[in-house]
Amino acid sequence: MSDHQNPVSVPVSVPGCPYSVIIGRGLLADIGTRLSLSPHTQRAAVVASGVPATRYAPVVVEALRSSGLDAELVEVPDGEEAKTLATVEHCYERFAGMALGRDDVVVAVGGGVVGDMAGFAAASWHRGVALVQVPTTLLAQVDSSVGGKTGVNLPSGKNLVGAFHQPKAVVIDLDTLGTLPERDRVAGLGEVAKYGFISDPEVLRILEEAPDDAIAAGPGVVDDLVVRGIRVKAAVVSADEKEAGERALLNYGHTVGHAIEAVGGYARYRHGEAVAIGMVFAARLSEALGSASPGLADRTERVLQGLGLPTGGVTATREELWQYMRRDKKARKGVRFVVCSTPGNARLVEQPPEQLIDKLLDSLR
Repeated sequence: MSDHQNPVSVPVSVPGCPYSVIIGRGLLADIGTRLSLSPHTQRAAVVASGVPATRYAPVVVEALRSSGLDAELVEVPDGEEAKTLATVEHCYERFAGMALGRDDVVVAVGGGVVGDMAGFAAASWHRGVALVQVPTTLLAQVDSSVGGKTGVNLPSGKNLVGAFHQPKAVVIDLDTLGTLPERDRVAGLGEVAKYGFISDPEVLRILEEAPDDAIAAGPGVVDDLVVRGIRVKAAVVSADEKEAGERALLNYGHTVGHAIEAVGGYARYRHGEAVAIGMVFAARLSEALGSASPGLADRTERVLQGLGLPTGGVTATREELWQYMRRDKKARKGVRFVVCSTPGNARLVEQPPEQLIDKLLDSLR
């Protein structure tokens, strides 16, 4: 599907700042030749944490140096708890120390946390410098690296401080998935499955027929799944950059999923695991509202369980879940939900009756 010689390039046609997502294998060692940066770019700050900081970021730093840039590694603390303004300030200090200028570039190497946080640092340094996303987790590859959402968490909620800041390029080297723990690969497949429900039903067929290959993330099946997911996300983001309408469909399963994640202190569930449970809720809601014919919820559970994702077992009370759902950034009058009629077709609905939501939340126990 994609390899070192023939990577796949998916255009993201955001008005005013179009860019490409390059997907392949073995792309990091010559990443400098794949970027269209300003001729005035002299320096690159390569932001990374944890395993990517020791395994992949040094390869990126060397490749950028080989292409003539003065590149430095900016290592930040690992984990969701480090996605804070304090970490961004640490980046600013390092940027200042290396004299990172307006024409220079920030390169984020790692998962969604580093991509979001380094992206926000890039968006706000000198009022916005170039950003390149190099996602190394499946979740970041198919979701957070594309679309320009950047931000950090506050004690009162996730991603409350941030900015839309589109990257100049996204470079996805699928070989990085080989070092990812299996639980993280499986969690990423929760986000992959979402694309099957909202836009591309072929994704679900692949996940049903080859779950083990998808989990293993070797060459083949996962390459196809990532390209398909990126094509959906690119189309949606191109049509609705700032989440005024269609982009909200990307939140299928996320309203309840984010609440489950938050109640668990972002420790009990990975993001993709919480979203999986949220998609079970969304499918049951779709059926209960008459939007979907019976069978969607059963198929949802079957696909997710086949991948080893959770589909229930929630211990949070409905009151705890409501507390977070009402705080959701996308809530307007009441809490909006994305429902699915058939795989590939989704739409947004205003808040259904609370009693129905309560009943369906209870069904997730």
